[in-house]
Amino acid sequence: MPQDDPWDADASRDVARLTPGRPKAGMYGAVPDEDPDERPGPGAPDPDEEEFEEIEVVPVRAKLSVAIGGFAALLAAALLAGTLTTGPDVRMPYAVVLFGIQLLGLLAWTMALNPPAASATAAVVGVAGLAGCYLVATADRAGLTPLLYVTVAGFLAALIAQAVRAQDRHRIGDSWRTTLLIVLGVVAYAIPIVLSRQPLGDQAILVCCTGAGLALLVARLTDAVFPKPRIAAQVPRGAAGIVLGAMVGTFATAWLGSQLVFPFTPAKGAVAGLVAAVAAILVDLAVNFGEAGRRLAGETPTFWLARHMTGPLGGFALTFGAAYLLVHFYLR
Repeated sequence: MPQDDPWDADASRDVARLTPGRPKAGMYGAVPDEDPDERPGPGAPDPDEEEFEEIEVVPVRAKLSVAIGGFAALLAAALLAGTLTTGPDVRMPYAVVLFGIQLLGLLAWTMALNPPAASATAAVVGVAGLAGCYLVATADRAGLTPLLYVTVAGFLAALIAQAVRAQDRHRIGDSWRTTLLIVLGVVAYAIPIVLSRQPLGDQAILVCCTGAGLALLVARLTDAVFPKPRIAAQVPRGAAGIVLGAMVGTFATAWLGSQLVFPFTPAKGAVAGLVAAVAAILVDLAVNFGEAGRRLAGETPTFWLARHMTGPLGGFALTFGAAYLLVHFYLR
């Protein structure tokens, strides 16, 4: 029956006496008591606190950084020497030198990227690189058309070689991009022959190789001395070296642009050098991140020699592509 008087404390006590098994009213009455056996001890960790795994900081090896920087400098010097000594009738020696660098890059990239049917893929891509150097050195007209044909043919032939065995065939869908990168990287080392046969090509190679080589050398030497602030704990690189390398490469190419003939100017030399330096540094840094990801995933690390050469070799391959675009879309 409804009551005329409002609900008071006496009525609440009466209801509580009628239902003895019900928990007492109040702020904590609706929450059941914890089992004494399940309560954590005074020294036990709080289960509500999240547990974070400690991030391993990979140390920077100073001697290794100096060695990689020295390799990048020697590679730039060899490319510059070949470009400056080649002529209309002496292109084949330069093609032989570039083919040797192609084989070196092919070895490093095949071991680092691990495509399906690695031996067959390396053989096919090596033939494609040799054909590219020969065609651009002997063609009547200098251009990228022979290299485009060689790239497509080499890529398709590599896929066919990977499809022979069933255990390699099922990986083609996931690794075709890796195969394409290897083919592009090898064929890109034939671009200096094309540029050496075009106006402004020799000067563009001089500026871009100087900017890329100095950027890689200064970045690695800085990492050996002052690898801070770290890009990532798992990547043994410092941001100071990357920024300083790009700045030194740009400054050197700006001075070089003032010494070259028209249309080069200090501003155009600085822009070309900055593009080449950034391209080389980004590829080198991407290789370091790739190796860090492989290590965190628990995969087998790449052979040490190939692992340390992959960055500079890939950086100069991208630099040649950037140099060709600069000649045809900026310097002219």
